[in-house]
Amino acid sequence: MLAKLRVGVLASGRGSNLQSLIDQSLAGKIDAQIVLVASNKADAGALDKAREAGIATRVLDHRNFGSREEFDGAMVAALREAGVELVLLAGFMRLLSPVFLDAFPQRIMNIHPALLPAFPGLNVQRQALEYGARFSGCTVHFVDGGLDTGPIIIQAAVPILENDTEESLAARILVEEHRIYPRAVQLFAEKRLRIEGRRVRIEPEADPVESALVNPALAE
Repeated sequence: MLAKLRVGVLASGRGSNLQSLIDQSLAGKIDAQIVLVASNKADAGALDKAREAGIATRVLDHRNFGSREEFDGAMVAALREAGVELVLLAGFMRLLSPVFLDAFPQRIMNIHPALLPAFPGLNVQRQALEYGARFSGCTVHFVDGGLDTGPIIIQAAVPILENDTEESLAARILVEEHRIYPRAVQLFAEKRLRIEGRRVRIEPEADPVESALVNPALAE
């Protein structure tokens, strides 16, 4: 049996996506083992979820470091000590410096609750609603030096309803986040992802969606 991919998760919040990844891993649905959950906040709910699952945790408060690079260096050291092969950002509210990016080239993923490149950054549901978009969704991408600009691995689209609020839209998107993040991890574990410039090739080619999504629906 091949060894499972060793994954480290960085989180600053409640850890909803982390829990989904833990569940998928324990159920044997992804060939990955979460070996470390690290946070810059000692009260992050993600740490509690990790401890409940018997996963090692580390807290590195960024306020205790003199620079972003110094903090990232300490985080990299913790991940390397745990033998991490793939880093997943799950609500980690810190931008990564070149110190971190260079330590794990093309081995850092992030999930963003919008259909990138539309609506990067924060308050994305508000952005989508105020813009009048008909669809939103979520994106898993490799992390580069920009803000939500890395090559896209997988996306899921969610229609925006007429009575949607930020909260209702976010809740429906979260359901899809829990589906596509584990899928991206499994593709990586299977060594099926190849980056060509801005494109991520999936080998062998994954089955595409052949039907168009239209909102509001067309009359037949």
